[in-house]
Amino acid sequence: MKIRIRGNSVRFRLTKSEVQRLCGTGTVEEKTEFDGSFFSYAVKASKKHDNLHASFLDGAIVLYIPIISLNNWNTNEKVGFYHTQRLDNGSGLMLTLEKDFVCMDKTAEDQSDNYPNPKMM
Repeated sequence: MKIRIRGNSVRFRLTKSEVQRLCGTGTVEEKTEFDGSFFSYAVKASKKHDNLHASFLDGAIVLYIPIISLNNWNTNEKVGFYHTQRLDNGSGLMLTLEKDFVCMDKTAEDQSDNYPNPKMM
């Protein structure tokens, strides 16, 4: 799982096996360790939320996705989900959850579990 944070936007990208796990168990989680602490991030299925919804608490970002949205996501062509969450201060937080495609640029990153890039076909 990759996350990209830029300004008031957070984008999560999941590999094939992560999408499979999310659809099957309702959760995927990762963490990055630092000396004496860690930063964690997760995507979790939710019965409470109607759209993507994010929280940040105790050094963890959790992106909630409506459980109904996960029906067959692992087997269909839908790339992702997009929503702007209204914050208490009136601003918006743009949220994205997408399948991770093979990069068209050269990269040293292992991409064997990524989805085929449609632009390469």
